[in-house]
Order: sequence, then C-alpha cells, then structure tokens
Amino acid sequence: MAAYSLPEGFTEFDMFTYGSALLVGGLLGFLLNAISILAFVRVKELRTPSNFFVFNLAVADLLLNINGLTAAYSSYLRYWPFGQNGCALHGFQGMIAVLASISFMAALSWDRYHQYCTKQKLFWSTTVTMTIIIWVLSIFWAAVPLMGWAAYDFEPMRTCCTLDYTRGDRDYMTYMLTLTLLYLMFPAYIMMSCYDAINKHFKKIHHHRFNTKVPLRVMLMCWGPYVAMCVYACFENVTVVSPKLRMVLPIIAKTNPFFNALLYSFGNEFYRGGVWHFLTGAKIVQPDIKSKPK
Repeated sequence: MAAYSLPEGFTEFDMFTYGSALLVGGLLGFLLNAISILAFVRVKELRTPSNFFVFNLAVADLLLNINGLTAAYSSYLRYWPFGQNGCALHGFQGMIAVLASISFMAALSWDRYHQYCTKQKLFWSTTVTMTIIIWVLSIFWAAVPLMGWAAYDFEPMRTCCTLDYTRGDRDYMTYMLTLTLLYLMFPAYIMMSCYDAINKHFKKIHHHRFNTKVPLRVMLMCWGPYVAMCVYACFENVTVVSPKLRMVLPIIAKTNPFFNALLYSFGNEFYRGGVWHFLTGAKIVQPDIKSKPK
C-alpha cells in the first residue's frame, strides 16, 4: 500500500477526530432527512405545495450529508482517493447543495408568512416554478467556478474540496462577494422580514406556535463563521489562520442539515404529523391556524 504523508498542521488524531465529526454529523443528518423525504413520498396527505418546499430542503440537505460522508471516508483513509477531477466534482456537488438549502430556507420563511399572516393559499404552479428556479440557479452558480470564475480545490486537511479561498485574487473576490450577497445576505433578509412579521402576528393573537428567531439564528450559526472566513480571504491572506480552525468552520457548517431536519420536518406542525404517520401509522391531525385558541 502506498504511504501518504499527513497534511501540514494535522496529526493522525486530528484526521480521525475531524473524520469522526463529519461521519457523525453526516449520518445523523442523512437519517433524519431520508425519513423526511420518504414520509413525503409515502404519505399522501403530506404532499401539499407548502410541504414540497420542506421536501426539497431535505433533498438539498441530504446531498450535503453525502458530501460530508465522502469527506469523512477520505479522512479515515488519510488522503483524497478520487483525484483532481473528483475534487472539482465534490466541490461542485457540495456547492449546489448549500445554495439550494439556503434558498429553500428563505422560500419556507416566505411560505410560513403567508400560512400564518395572510392566509393565502399556495398553489402547486407557484411552488413548482419557484423550486425549478432555485435548483437551476443553484446549479448555475455552483458551475461558475468550473468555468474559470474562482475554482474548487482541497480544504486544509486535503480530504475534501470546496471553493479555493486561499487564492484571494480578483476572480475569487468578485465571485465570493456576489455569492455572499445573493445566498446569505438576501436570504437572511427575507427570513428576518418574514419571521418578524410572523412574530408580530403571534403577539397579536397571544399564541406563539414556534420560536420565530430560531431558523435564522441556526442558519447564521452554521454558515456565518465559514462565510466570514471566506469573505476575510477576499482582503487578507487567510492562510495565517490555523489550518485546524479553517477545518472546524466547514465542519460546523455541515451540521446545518441536521438542524434543518429538526426545525423544518420534525418541528414543523404542518409536516411532523406526516413524519409520525410514516414512522408509526398513526392518523394525521391537521393543525388549526384559523382561530385564536380559547
């Protein structure tokens, strides 16, 4: 067997620890999101236009879980076994999952605003159109680095691949800042606006059905530090940051699918009944949001 040297700044224990973190987070997220997807497919009552957003979020997050599990596998091998082309494909696939996941979180906040505040019914035509747009744009923006605007390369541990933030050139800067505006700041603004309106509605009826601050906080907790590092790399030499810290941040980001499954599938009053029916066979009880509780 060929011998592979450890990446600079990492020990055998580090490789095992980071790989194990990716494995545990990936398996937990994969299991919960797979249950969410199967519930939507198997339970007829669950297949509504609004729940289709939850289903697509679970699909996007499942893709990110697969990305993380691939990284865990190569971390245990101590090297990347799929070559440079495999690295680019790994980064491309992960980027599609991330962009789609964040987009569907914003779409769900918009849908929840209408469910609770305006009581406007969402039609299949609207949901399908928005879903197609989200996936097409996610694939387009993820493919841009393959065309020469920025690039995908290895992360510090050299067992997984992402956008090469060590370049710091004009191409990377313009791409990263554009991506941050379109896929972090804009979705965060939508989520903040929608959930703020929902919170005001809950206060008005004196009944809080869920914590409206949690979804945005979870997204920013998971992706905020990693994006901040990538933006920092636009202006400063990011390699001065410890390689171990630069690996911790994407690992934290990859926990987002696990939290999303808890929030949007198992914690969603319009979806969890279908999940429970799928797991136990118990009858679905549709939540009543029309009237103020007595």
